Amino acid sequence: MSTYVYGITAATHPSLPEGMGGVGDPPREIRILKAGELAAVVSDAPEGLRPKRRDLLAHQSVLSEAGAGGCVLPMRFGSVSPDDDTVTGVLTERAEHYKERLRTLDGKVEYNVKGSHVEEAVLHRVMAENPEIRSLAEANRRSGGGGYQDKLRLGELVAAAVQAREAEDAAEVVHALQPAAAAVSDGPQSTGWLVNASFLVDRGSAEDFLAAVEEAREDLPHLDLRVNGPLPPYSFVEPGPAEPASTTAGADAGAE
Repeated sequence: MSTYVYGITAATHPSLPEGMGGVGDPPREIRILKAGELAAVVSDAPEGLRPKRRDLLAHQSVLSEAGAGGCVLPMRFGSVSPDDDTVTGVLTERAEHYKERLRTLDGKVEYNVKGSHVEEAVLHRVMAENPEIRSLAEANRRSGGGGYQDKLRLGELVAAAVQAREAEDAAEVVHALQPAAAAVSDGPQSTGWLVNASFLVDRGSAEDFLAAVEEAREDLPHLDLRVNGPLPPYSFVEPGPAEPASTTAGADAGAE
């Protein structure tokens, strides 16, 4: 029977959620595997597990219950190990790494920030910043819209300028928020987002981080910034004793 891994914590953790229900239908019973100073929160792994809402919420619920009493290194949804012995073996082999991560992440949460351009606003900004685009657009307007080649050239210039702004704006968002965070982790690129970054934030400083996001929104009105959190610090835990069975689920999928 494969073993589903929810998270890793200290063996002395005061409130491990043993006996509660986890993923699966019916829910698989949560149990605790200990190896030295570490423990893994696990259950049997259901066959054919997919990121359905019920199981995503069950995964989050187990982590929330465990995290209420102390730091837990969260595994992403779908993390499955061949068996219990593999889990305890990796806990033993990487004990120093996991203990260091528990110390570093204690009292911290993750906020994921995604950003995209507000189309009309970024076009206005590109026009204001680029004399060549402005001049060509004005020439086309005076000539009743311009010929095919003029329109094509204008479109190419605008597209190139917007693309250049994407990288600049992504860097500017991270630069604006980084001082309010303990660490930053770049997320995978995805269609529609020019920035996808996760920020490790002290739980007690969360209001300061969210205030920094609001300030960035005011300073960058041509961007649509969306914040998801607080989350368990998924993006700041290196691969654990299991590989995700599904790459379609993760921190964002579990919280949205």
